[in-house]
Amino acid sequence: MTISKRTHWRATGQNSPVFLWLLLIVLSVCLFIGNTPANAQDRGIGIPLADPEFKGTVGQTFKDSKADYPLPIKAPADAPNVLLVILDDVGFGMCSTFGGPVPTPSLDKLARNSLIYNRFHTTAQCSQTRAALLTGRNHHSAGTGAVIEMSTGFPGYTGIIPKSTALIAQVLRDNGYATSMFGKWHNTPEREISPAGPFNRWPTGLGFDYFYGFNQGETDQYYPTLYRGTSPVPQPKSPEEGYHFTEDIADEAISWIQNVRAAERDKPWFCYFSTGAVHAPHHAPKEWIQKFKGKFDYGWDEQRKRTHQRQLNLGVIPAGTALTPRHKELPSWKSRSADEKVAYARLMENYAAFMAHTDHHVGRVIDSIEEAGELDNTLVLYVVGDNGASSEGNLEGTFIDLASMVGINLGLDSLLSKLDKIGGPESHPHVPVGWAWAMCAPFQWTKAVPSHFGGTRNPLLVHWPNRVKGKGEIRSQFHHVIDVVPTILESCNIPAPVEVNGIQQKPIAGVSMVYSFDDANAPGQRETQYFEILGSRGIYHDGWFASARCGIPWETGNRSLDDLKNATWELYDIEKDFSQANDIAAKNPAKLEELKALFLTEAEKYDVLPLDPRFAERMNPALRMSGKPPTSWTYRGNNVWLPEPIGPQIFPRPHSITATVEIPESGAEGVIACAGASLAGWSLYIQNGEPQFHYQCLGIANTSIPGTVEIPEGKITLKTEFRPDGSKEGGGTLKLFVNDKPAGEGKLKRTLFRHSLEPFEVGRDSMTPVNPEYKAEGAFEFTGKIDSVKFELLSPNE
Repeated sequence: MTISKRTHWRATGQNSPVFLWLLLIVLSVCLFIGNTPANAQDRGIGIPLADPEFKGTVGQTFKDSKADYPLPIKAPADAPNVLLVILDDVGFGMCSTFGGPVPTPSLDKLARNSLIYNRFHTTAQCSQTRAALLTGRNHHSAGTGAVIEMSTGFPGYTGIIPKSTALIAQVLRDNGYATSMFGKWHNTPEREISPAGPFNRWPTGLGFDYFYGFNQGETDQYYPTLYRGTSPVPQPKSPEEGYHFTEDIADEAISWIQNVRAAERDKPWFCYFSTGAVHAPHHAPKEWIQKFKGKFDYGWDEQRKRTHQRQLNLGVIPAGTALTPRHKELPSWKSRSADEKVAYARLMENYAAFMAHTDHHVGRVIDSIEEAGELDNTLVLYVVGDNGASSEGNLEGTFIDLASMVGINLGLDSLLSKLDKIGGPESHPHVPVGWAWAMCAPFQWTKAVPSHFGGTRNPLLVHWPNRVKGKGEIRSQFHHVIDVVPTILESCNIPAPVEVNGIQQKPIAGVSMVYSFDDANAPGQRETQYFEILGSRGIYHDGWFASARCGIPWETGNRSLDDLKNATWELYDIEKDFSQANDIAAKNPAKLEELKALFLTEAEKYDVLPLDPRFAERMNPALRMSGKPPTSWTYRGNNVWLPEPIGPQIFPRPHSITATVEIPESGAEGVIACAGASLAGWSLYIQNGEPQFHYQCLGIANTSIPGTVEIPEGKITLKTEFRPDGSKEGGGTLKLFVNDKPAGEGKLKRTLFRHSLEPFEVGRDSMTPVNPEYKAEGAFEFTGKIDSVKFELLSPNE
């Protein structure tokens, strides 16, 4: 059952009409009376369902009693399994299935027996698309108007999925499904990604029985920050042994599905398979990269032309669709130097290999379902990208994507000197904007631009042989990621609950796509859909699309309200103009004003207001805290493991680190505290009987500060003090002390406020070593006893 958006009340749920509440109950009951198991009479009214009433009899002994064992909730008869796949940062024109340059044979195979939705839309960014995908509500209604790292204290932007927007996982689980999630999550508030929780906003707290993956926006594909359930776990093998995260989650998903079926023959399952690919860092095995050598030497302008022609030939875009031109902000391939072309082509070869490798392993999951004889009754919904290809590599591309995110250009030499390492464990590469734009052909712009289809239009495949008979057929009705949940519910014969855990639910804003399964020409049932991220906005209504882009996606600083107010509105008749190539705002001022007014109406309805164009400024953790931010942190023992944003926030601010440790008679060595990874981070450790401090900064400002005194045995204090020099690079002087006596000093040329997605640790450096010189020591666990490590921010005058 789906609820039209015309019945949607304000996202607060206040002042909702009583008649609507009653109507929802009546519709839910009427739809399912006589069509559900006896233990599921209340489907649609509320979940979890109440404990079943005991219908036996109880006498004095079992001989004169009648048992009535409570059976588990069963899914509706013939309910399909559901496999929901979503890729990351894949443009519309990347995969061969949709005319792109990257061969994706597994996707091609699936598409030949699927419906292909070529006017399906995402939100243009990660967290937002995933919240909308799993709740069936617009991303602001689900509290996710921005990625979780940029959330603020307004209802549409908290980064907290409200209890009034239950996820599809919980609805299916409480209706008899086994549920699982593998891969990228990115929907837990950042401060809650810690051992302290709370865990009710982790996947296992929101309806998934099983979770194996990572919790933040990206991860190293060779050294992922992994969780099983809510516990961090090590990866099963090293990159040298062939480890890659995409392969790992494919193995895990296959095993989970097989084990569910081994345990229960008839229980349907829901598997959410959410790759970290092909989000940066772009990591691909060498043998996959080799396949693309020389394949992109002609450049991004030519690639767009070739992709556009293939798309027309395949019919995945309508005949007559124009290829949108390159914007003035984007350089031409012809204008690049010979060295730039070499480096940029290599980055694209690696990016393509990452996509091809991903296709192979997603295909393994689908093939395993087919081999088990279950594919015919499995509803596969395959969203090819949570947004368009990413421009976060900036105009030059990079060997280390963190550098681009913090505004550092490592330069062309950093690429040319390491061409053979691109894609390997020592790299964190990202393509330049030109290639991201090319992968979004035939559309304008890229990820993080919700005003244009390059950011929001991602293909959807629907495969379900028991129900969907079309093979390779195109569906061109306008749809949005919020339409996936109602499609699943209708396909599974399960209504949307009015209450979940006693909490009234916001009506689902999506519309089911089932009406289009059997009829390519069925009139579209989505009349209106807004888009908004970081002040860029768009509004679709009855074949028209109005849009206003705010800022350049790869420029992350100094966005102002003036940028928001001065954004130029454009108008497109997308029934005639599939690619948004012909802005007709000047010819239709009345229609444009009508749509601008409609955007504000939708924005008020779905908690989009207040509009906020800020980007980098919203990374400040103080925006997500009550009271004053902490100025000191104390940790005890040899085994502390926290995501870096939850740990002490010390650089580039003046601070001290004071470790109280016990050194045995035989001496001690190992890491006392560290944060970050082999590309960027800091580490305080003891080696060869002396204190050591190492700061790793993207290969451009790495600094080792050796101690000058020998560490005595017994209880000691080891301290560092950092004093910034006021430079924009965050440099400064760091001093070492042993028992309050000077023990070394050095100059840090540059420091960063964040270092990687690897953790802050006390007592070891368990993933990639901050200082590669101690890599041979493994985790380099501290062999003494750590009583405490205190971090304290210092005033500039201390």
